[in-house]
Amino acid sequence: MDAAYQNNNGDGGSLDPYMAQEDIWDRDMLLDPAWEKQQRKTFTAWCNSHLRKAGTQIENIDEDFRNGLKLMLLLEVISGERLPKPERGKMRVHKISNVNKALDFIASKGVKLVSIGAEEIVDGNAKMTLGMIWTIILRFAIQDISVEETSAKEGLLLWCQRKTAPYKNVNVQNFHISWKDGLAFNALIHRHRPDLIDYEKLRKDDPITNLNNAFEVAEKYLDIPKMLDAEDIVATARPDEKAIMTYVSSYYHAFSGAQKAETAANRICKVLAVNQENEQLMEDYEHLASDLLDWIRRTIPWLEDRNPENTMVAMQQKLEDFRDYRRLHKPPKVQEKCQLEINFNTLQTKLRLMNRPAFMPSEGKLVSDIANAWGCLEQAEKGYEEWLLNEIRRLERLDHLAEKFRQKAAIHVAWTEGKEALLLQRDYESVSLTELKALLRKREAFESDLAAHQDRVEQIAAIAQELNELDYHDVASVNTHCQDICDEWDKLGELTQKRKEALERTEKILETIDQMFLEFAKRAAPFNTWMDGAVEDLQDMFIVHTIDEIQGLISAHEQFKATLPDAEKEKNSILAVHNEILKVAQIYNISLSGPNPYTTITSQDIVDKWEEMKQQVPARDHSLHDEFSRQQANEKLRRQFANSANVVGPWIQNKMEEIGRISIEMHGTLEDQLGQLRRYEQSIINYKPNMDHLESEHQLIQEALIFDNKLTNFTMEHIRVGWEQLLTTIARTINEVETQILTRDAKGISQEQMHEFRASFNHFDKDHSGKLGAEEFKACLISLGFDVGNDQQGEAEFARIMTVVDPNRTDYVTFQSFIDFMTRETTDTDTADQVIASFKILAGDKNFITAEELRRELPPDQAEYCIARMAPYRGSDALPGALDYMSFSTALYGESDL
Repeated sequence: MDAAYQNNNGDGGSLDPYMAQEDIWDRDMLLDPAWEKQQRKTFTAWCNSHLRKAGTQIENIDEDFRNGLKLMLLLEVISGERLPKPERGKMRVHKISNVNKALDFIASKGVKLVSIGAEEIVDGNAKMTLGMIWTIILRFAIQDISVEETSAKEGLLLWCQRKTAPYKNVNVQNFHISWKDGLAFNALIHRHRPDLIDYEKLRKDDPITNLNNAFEVAEKYLDIPKMLDAEDIVATARPDEKAIMTYVSSYYHAFSGAQKAETAANRICKVLAVNQENEQLMEDYEHLASDLLDWIRRTIPWLEDRNPENTMVAMQQKLEDFRDYRRLHKPPKVQEKCQLEINFNTLQTKLRLMNRPAFMPSEGKLVSDIANAWGCLEQAEKGYEEWLLNEIRRLERLDHLAEKFRQKAAIHVAWTEGKEALLLQRDYESVSLTELKALLRKREAFESDLAAHQDRVEQIAAIAQELNELDYHDVASVNTHCQDICDEWDKLGELTQKRKEALERTEKILETIDQMFLEFAKRAAPFNTWMDGAVEDLQDMFIVHTIDEIQGLISAHEQFKATLPDAEKEKNSILAVHNEILKVAQIYNISLSGPNPYTTITSQDIVDKWEEMKQQVPARDHSLHDEFSRQQANEKLRRQFANSANVVGPWIQNKMEEIGRISIEMHGTLEDQLGQLRRYEQSIINYKPNMDHLESEHQLIQEALIFDNKLTNFTMEHIRVGWEQLLTTIARTINEVETQILTRDAKGISQEQMHEFRASFNHFDKDHSGKLGAEEFKACLISLGFDVGNDQQGEAEFARIMTVVDPNRTDYVTFQSFIDFMTRETTDTDTADQVIASFKILAGDKNFITAEELRRELPPDQAEYCIARMAPYRGSDALPGALDYMSFSTALYGESDL
C-alpha cells in the first residue's frame, strides 16, 4: 500500500469507504518490488499524460516532484484551477513550501492525507511519493466514476464487468489477476471500437501478444499512453491493483462520450417504459370504467321499474330475480368498482412521482362520475326489495279478501234465494184471520232475520271497498257482484216494507196467531243466524305472521268453544218449544196441516246446523294447530338468523374499527404494516362462509314470508352494506400503504423519514379522520421547520403549498398528498430538461434526431415508440427525416395526448 485518504466533507464530494479503508497508509510496510516497479511505470505514464498538456514531463517520479513545481503544475492541469504562486528558490525551505501548497490543495478537495508530509517528498521518499500520486489519481481520475449508484472502485469494476460480459474467456472480478491474459483490455477496446480489434483471433494462452496488442492500439488510436509492461504483468503472480486501476480508468475516461450516450439512452428508455406502462394503465381504466358504467346504466331502469304484477307467482319471480342480482351479479361489480379506484389512485401516484401530468379520464368516466352512477344505482336499489315484499303481502291479502268476499257473498246469495218471490206473494188476500196473524208473525220473524243479515251485507260491501282501495286485479267482477247484492238487498227492504203495510191493512180482519210458533220463530231465527255466523267464522280463512297473532286466534277459538254449553242449552230450549207445540197439538188434538207459518227454519234445520257446526270445531282446531306449528318454525328461523346476525354484525363493526385504528396507529416498517393489513384482509376473506351462511338463513326467512324479526337489530341489508364497506375499506387501506411504499422506493426516502412523516401527520390529526384541515396542516408544517408563519411572506408560502397539496380546494389534506409534497421537497426526479439533455447527447449535440439514431441507441420497441410519436423537426437546420425530440420530451411532462 502507498497512501491513504479519507472523506473530509470538502467540496470534493464523498469518497469510496471501501477504498478509504483499503488504502490506510503503513509507514513501516515495504512495497513489493514488482508492484513498486509497476506503480513507477504506470504512475509516471499517467502523470505525463497530463503534464504533456503543459508542455513538460517527468523522468523519475521520486526525483522530479521533489521541488514541488511539477507537482503543482500537475494539479493545476488535472483540476483546471490555479494554485498559489510557487516559490522559485532552490533551498530546502522553498521546496517544502511548494510541496505543502500542493498537499494543501489536495486536502481542500476533501482528501485527508495520512502519514504523508512535505519533508518526505522533498527527501525523495519513493514510497511516500507513490502514495501521494495514488491519492491524486483516486481523487481526480477514479472517485467520480459512478455506475448504478456505486462509486469509485466498485463503479469502475461494474463498468468493466458490463462492457466485457458478452466476451468469451473474460471474467472480470478484480483489478489484478483478471487482467493478466490481456483479453479484458482487448474486450474493452473492441466493445467501443470494434474496427480496431479482431477479437476472434486472440488466444487466451498468448497473454504477451494480447497485452501488447491492447497497449499499442490504445496508445495509437485512443491517445492512452502505455502505462504497463506486458512482461511485468505476466511475470507477476498478482499484478499491482493500483497500476491496473490507474490504466483502466484511462479507458473509462477515453470512452466517457460513449458512456454518456449509454446513460442518456438508459434514461430515455426508463422514461419511455414508464410512459408506455402508464398508457396501458389508462387504457385499462377506460375499458373497466366503460364496462362498469354500461352495467350500471342497464341495471338502474330494471331497479326503478315498480310496476306491480297481478299474480303472486309473477311477483315472487321478480323477488327471486332480485335475490340473484344481490347474490350473483352485484358482488363482482363491487369488486370491479373498488379495483377501479385502486388502479386510478396507483396510476395518479406513479404520475406524480415521475413528474407527469395527472391522468384525466374521458368525459363521464371520472372516479367521481362512477361514484355518482353507483350512488344512483344504490338509490334505485334502495327500497326495491321492500317494495317487492310489500307487493307480495298486498297480493296475499287481496287473495285472502277476495276469497272471503266470495264466501260471504255465496252465503248471502244462498240466504236471499227465494226471498223476493216470498215477499211478492199476495197470499194474505185469501187467508183466514188466523192465517193472516200467522203471516204477520212470519213477517216479524223475517224482519228479524233481515236485520240479522244486515251485518253480513255491510261486511260484504266493506270487503269490496277494501279490494278497490288495494287495486285488486279482478275488482270489476267484485264490484258487479257487490252491486247486485246491494241492489237486491235494497229491493228486499222495499218489498218487506210494502208487505208489512199490506198485512197491517188487513190486520183488523185477521187476529189469530200461534204464540208458540211465533216464539219458536223468534228464538230460532237469531240462533240460526248465530250458527251461520259461527260456521262462517269456523270456515274463515286466516293469515298471520307471528306466534302472538296465531295465539290470539287460538284464544278466541277457545273462548268460542267455552260458549258452546250455553249455546247448546239455548238449542235445547228452542227445540223444547217445538216439542211443546207438538205436545200441545197432541193434547188438544190439533191437526197441524203445514210447517211453522212464521219461519222457514225447522227444528231439524237447527239440529242439522248444530251438528255441522260441531264438526267444524275440530277442523278449526287442526288448522289453528298447524298454523301454530308453522309460526313456531318461523320463530326458529328468526332466532337462527338473529343469532348469526348478532355475531356477524358486531364482527363487521369491530373489524371496521380495527382497520381504522391500524391505519392511524401503524408501527414498524411499511412492509410490516402491509403484512398486517394483508393478514386482516385474509381473516376477512376467511370469514366469507359466515356471510354465506347468513345469506342462506335470510333466504329461508324470505321464502317463509317472514317480514319482521324483533330478535335482532341487524337486517340483511345493513349487514350486506357493512360487508361491502369492510371489503372496500381494507382494500383501500392496503392500497394506501402500497402507494406509500411506491412513493418511498421511487423517492429513495428512508423508513425513518416515513415514520417521522406518519408521526407528524397523526399528531395533528386530532379526530383520527385521516385528513388534516388547513390550520392543522399549517401547524404540522411549522413543526417540520417550514416558514409558513403569520407574516405576509409565510402566508404566501402556505398558500402556494396548499395549491400543491389541495388542488381541488377541498380544505383538507390527505396523508398521501402530504407524503407526495414532502418527497417532492426532499428528493429529485427526472425532469423534461434532463430528458432533452439525454436526447441531445444521442443526437450528437444537434437540435433534432433521426430515426436511424434512435434505432441505433434504443431498444427496438422504445425506438419505434419514439419515432411514432415525434413530430417532424421544423428548424432551419433540419435534415430529411429529422425528428423534434424537444417538444416530445416536454410533452412527457406537460399536457399531451399520450
